[in-house]
Amino acid sequence: MFKRYLITSALPYANGPVHIGHLAGVYVPADIYVRYLRLRKRDVLFIGGSDEHGVPITIKARQENVTPQDVVDKYHNIIKKSFEEFGISFDVYSRTTSKVHYETASGFFRKLYDNNQFIEKTTEQFYDEEVKQFLADRYITGTCPVCSNENAYGDQCEKCGSSLNATDLVNPRSTLSGSVPVLRETKHWFLPLDQYEGFLRKWILEDNTDWKANVYGQCKSWLDQGLQPRAVSRDLDWGIPVPVDGATGKVLYVWFDAPIGYISATKELTPDWEKYWKDKESKLVHFIGKDNIVFHCIIFPAMLKAEGTYILPDNVPANEFLNLEGDKISTSRNWAVWLHEYLEDFKGKEDVLRYVLCANMPETKDNDFTWKDFQTRNNSELVAIFGNFVNRALVLTQKYFGGKVPSSAAATAQDLEVLKEIDSIKKNIEDSLENFRFREALKEAMNLARLGNKYLADTEPWKIFKDQPEKVAAILNISLQISANLAILMEPFLPFTSAKLKAMLNLPEINWDNTGSNPLLSEGHQMNEPALLFEKIEDTTIEAQLNKLAEQKKLNEAKNAKAEPQKSNVSYDDFSKMDIRIGTILEAVKVPKTAKLMQLKVDTGIDTRTIVSGIAEFFTPEDLIGKQVTVLVNLEPRAIKGIQSQGMLLLAEDKLGKLILAGPQQSTDNGSVVR
Repeated sequence: MFKRYLITSALPYANGPVHIGHLAGVYVPADIYVRYLRLRKRDVLFIGGSDEHGVPITIKARQENVTPQDVVDKYHNIIKKSFEEFGISFDVYSRTTSKVHYETASGFFRKLYDNNQFIEKTTEQFYDEEVKQFLADRYITGTCPVCSNENAYGDQCEKCGSSLNATDLVNPRSTLSGSVPVLRETKHWFLPLDQYEGFLRKWILEDNTDWKANVYGQCKSWLDQGLQPRAVSRDLDWGIPVPVDGATGKVLYVWFDAPIGYISATKELTPDWEKYWKDKESKLVHFIGKDNIVFHCIIFPAMLKAEGTYILPDNVPANEFLNLEGDKISTSRNWAVWLHEYLEDFKGKEDVLRYVLCANMPETKDNDFTWKDFQTRNNSELVAIFGNFVNRALVLTQKYFGGKVPSSAAATAQDLEVLKEIDSIKKNIEDSLENFRFREALKEAMNLARLGNKYLADTEPWKIFKDQPEKVAAILNISLQISANLAILMEPFLPFTSAKLKAMLNLPEINWDNTGSNPLLSEGHQMNEPALLFEKIEDTTIEAQLNKLAEQKKLNEAKNAKAEPQKSNVSYDDFSKMDIRIGTILEAVKVPKTAKLMQLKVDTGIDTRTIVSGIAEFFTPEDLIGKQVTVLVNLEPRAIKGIQSQGMLLLAEDKLGKLILAGPQQSTDNGSVVR
């Protein structure tokens, strides 16, 4: 048993909001674990904050034509507010632009520098001659040497996942100017990871064999390839300046700077911060996603070892990735469910998302979030099992006993056996949580709700109250004891629901260790008015979310769409055969029993004719009457839905597939020839 616990969660980049992939990978499991420890009266700190340095911030600033500080201020506030509303219970949520962090990170670097823990090396790095700037990893793109993806970054290919150096890229180009960069010499400071390989190999592969298989496997792969010195500085103008002479224009590498943010945030929280970071009786646990494993299991531990006074993480329970509707979540493609938008669309349903993300948590492999599954789990599990049981137990108690806990004197041995099952369920939840198996823990907690639901369904107290009121009293007493246990044992997973249930039960303060088969509610205890814990989610609500995703996908495709390639050349004689004129639409009606067709009467200047056009999805008749349009008048007539169409309107199509009228920019005579 450790004296205290220090729980950290990966610092999200403050260049965009938080999405459900972040939640399922890091923040929901971390919060569940912390809430569980608190319920067991453990000394625990939960550390979070925004990562506000690095190239993604500067790229966002360029895109939005603002300063990097503007970017991090905006997104730090959005992220912090979203976490608070969603119930992620940080003890502190800090940021890496804080004064304390600058001092802590600078001091950490300086101590390693003064103790000769770095290697100074002059190396060749890509330089953009047009903007006169060295290019950090994310300012360079090119073709991946592994999978031939033409848009790989200078540090990683997001298509195949390979870690890269910028010089590995084929046909590299600067994202700042689009030009081909050149190599120039520059000096940087390197952490000699190779010197820590023996220590890391023993610590990870021998001392921590109970780590999750994905974490252990990725670390072993890196170690087996052999570690190399890694630069801890960058040529950038945004970040913490390297605190040594001769380092003008250089800042700390974000992956040296960011994990020190856990330390600086703890400093902000408590003057006793060293107890949590430097006492071997403290347990340090990092909650991260799989893309951060190397940094938290190899680089940061090597930094801590080099500094010499800090404890090392006891566990790093990294999750895999969560996909969305069968596709990889992508911020650049806007393919995500954003937390701040969810909180707007589903007010009061924070716990529904927490429940679904925990039930689908990608603990051992990538998993998928779908809106249909979200709806099913809410309606079939939270509403029909958990909510149904609690509501029946409380409503029946209100009806038969005035909302007071009735006597259990008539309980049979069979009734008491139901209570005893709480003890085994509780133990299973504990074992699962202690070993970071959150999906399994939630399933066990829901088994308690299933137990209560089945118990009421089997005993049917509403049928026997008239003849056996004492028996009904015992049944409802046991049902209320189960409900009280649910209020505590579900709290790590569903904190808002737990608070609501505690209020209805008028439950006194009870910690985790008091739960189980012993009564939590005494006979005669007065409860409050019951209310529904969950509401059914309708199909229309889910359809709205699916339509929102479809629109996001369409907009992204349009944003990245390229113009159609030129068609084969035609002769001037072929072109001159087309008679294109300006005309005015006089009448417009939709063609009956069709979705796309519009029947138009058009004054072409040479006659008034009927034209049938497939534009009804984009225009109403009122939009069209009186508009001048471009008409191909010598197109061979054709019968469409029994209407003789004499010509064709010429329109443009935007990137979203929307048709746009292609008429003259200013009014002109009908019949004017377009040449």
